[in-house]
Amino acid sequence: MTTLWLLLGLFLGVAFLAFARTRGGAERRVLALGLLVAAVIYVGFALIGAGPAWLLVEMLGVAAYGVLAWLGLRRSPLWLAAGWALHPAWDVGLHLVGAGAAFAPEWYATACISFDLLVAGYIVAGFRSALVT
Repeated sequence: MTTLWLLLGLFLGVAFLAFARTRGGAERRVLALGLLVAAVIYVGFALIGAGPAWLLVEMLGVAAYGVLAWLGLRRSPLWLAAGWALHPAWDVGLHLVGAGAAFAPEWYATACISFDLLVAGYIVAGFRSALVT
């Protein structure tokens, strides 16, 4: 079943990137907003099935990924790539093998791994020339 969820993540990642590419000059904003949304979704899961302590943990994640998204918009896309590349650690460490597995669906956390890494790779490949700015 894990392979299916990883493939789902790749499929959704390709769709997300196709959407981002159609935004032209706003592509970077779409990628930044997507990173923030990826963190906010876990807040929703915590609201449904976890207590206040977990809600705080998830909100800290939103803040951390929000900073990376902001830096990716204002500074270098490398910050966006870093945020997307780091997000699987959040997915796996907290929501697949950590206590967050009690409220976050396994399929979602698993699909996020391939989705996040695909987006990170796309940013590095697509914005190579801007990474040093």
